[in-house]
Amino acid sequence: MTVVPDISTGSRTYGLLAYLYGPGRRDEHTAPHIVAAWEPFLAPDPGRDPAATLKQLTDRLDLPVLALPAGRRPARHVWHCPVRTAPGDRPLTDAEWGEVARRIVHATGIAPEGDDQACRWVAVRHAPDHIHIVATLKRQDGRSPHRHNDSARAQAECRQIEKDFGLQRLNPGDRTAAQRPTSAERSKAERTGRAEPPREILRETVRQSLAGAATEDEFFARLTAAGLRVEQRIAPSGDALGYKVALPGDRNRAGEPVWFSGSKLAPDLSLPKIRQRLEADALDAEEGPRLPPAAARRDAVTPVVRAAAVLDQDDEEGTAVAHLVGTGELLDALAKTAPATTRRELSQAARAFERATRTHERAARADHRALRTAARGLLRAGDALGRGEDGGTTAMVLSTLILVTLAAARWHSAHGHAQQAAAARQAAQHLRIAYQTAAAPPLKAMRHHAYRLPKPVRDQHTTTVTTALPEYADQLRQETGWDALIATLDQAQAVGHDPTTLLRTVIGQRELDTADNVNDVLIWRIRHTTGLPTAPKPVTDRTSVRTRAPKPAEAPARTIPTPSGQRRPRR
Repeated sequence: MTVVPDISTGSRTYGLLAYLYGPGRRDEHTAPHIVAAWEPFLAPDPGRDPAATLKQLTDRLDLPVLALPAGRRPARHVWHCPVRTAPGDRPLTDAEWGEVARRIVHATGIAPEGDDQACRWVAVRHAPDHIHIVATLKRQDGRSPHRHNDSARAQAECRQIEKDFGLQRLNPGDRTAAQRPTSAERSKAERTGRAEPPREILRETVRQSLAGAATEDEFFARLTAAGLRVEQRIAPSGDALGYKVALPGDRNRAGEPVWFSGSKLAPDLSLPKIRQRLEADALDAEEGPRLPPAAARRDAVTPVVRAAAVLDQDDEEGTAVAHLVGTGELLDALAKTAPATTRRELSQAARAFERATRTHERAARADHRALRTAARGLLRAGDALGRGEDGGTTAMVLSTLILVTLAAARWHSAHGHAQQAAAARQAAQHLRIAYQTAAAPPLKAMRHHAYRLPKPVRDQHTTTVTTALPEYADQLRQETGWDALIATLDQAQAVGHDPTTLLRTVIGQRELDTADNVNDVLIWRIRHTTGLPTAPKPVTDRTSVRTRAPKPAEAPARTIPTPSGQRRPRR
């Protein structure tokens, strides 16, 4: 099980308690009751005591707030912290949940242990897997609690709770993660029929607008073109000091747009951080020739291979971080321009890897310009169709990106970045699913080519592979893709390449031990190195001649009489 706190504040104690003790939005609440409180004998429980009411519980909690003069009462005096366990973990008892609640209010400064003047609070359980801690933000002596950085302190305490209770353990945070949507934001998204909270939608749109942008003006223009409401904070000099974005139609109770500044979406999306990225790796804003989607994807492979090499070499942290940031931009661009068949998984991969791009280290200057240029090329090329060369080159770049994300996971693990390493591995899993979809048609065409080859030709290529890769020979024959590799070598030989030399070249490009499928890695390396099409055409004349049966001699034509007496041939 994993304990996850999600702290927010509000202004209506009764309203929150009414929801916690109510049936839930989908009748999911069962047997609501208190498992712990500031003083169990003073906290009436409407779930267990028929004589207790929600108003009585509200009045007891709010008493220290109401005892103050109106001017000293905080506008948002309700502190709310849901704590949930992950699926698959054992259910905690009421007593265990009570201990969890007491440890969290102690760690966050709401109610330090032994402080009889602390804030009033209760922990309500209405489901097997979670509780809700509700507190009012005035101590009983009238002072405010010392709850600075309460979310981080709650997270740290939960990591210790997981250890003490023998639960699944989350990776410790390093305060570089983007702020998650609050429970109120998630609830609002459900009510309004949105697939996800606006904060998540805005974060993804801003990232994709930044990917490959050459200038600040281009970035803001992309935000507007994406349909967002955008406002810039302008200094008297006319320079922008910051920006905020909102989704059209997303309004608060007063009917005003719900704005999010860049820094509230993610630490690296503030305007100063964006400017640092644009200035460090200035791209050419001049519009050159627009490449087709397939060509843009081919051009992206080389900088991705370079990124994998940098991460595996454990180079200086600044250089590695630069390549992580650039890979993140490339993934954003790829997700935005992907065909419908792979767009969902690529979007999930980009979202996951976004966490892997942020550490406390700063990116080295000018070290990910090639990746940002590749991202710009993808966006200028537009959406891929997902078939033919577009689908094949998508598979080619995805095959390489899987290796990069795995290299990123190893690099983060070696540097103690647990959350980033987990995010990189999650991105790799999404990329694997997208790759299987994109690679299926071109690999099928390659297999058909191999099936048409004469046995001596297939045996010749088999011997070549076995000689070049003796330690992988048995594995290669058992993996899917063996026939596609044979076809790729045959097509490379047909255009003038020596298969043995070619294999040695691509093997030396990078290690193969971490590859999910060595055949696939070799196939795409060979096709990228030689410029072979990724969606092969039907078998060439050279191979079809070898497989064509001899044509029987044609019988001489007979002639038959025509009405005019002339004779015409008859076959």
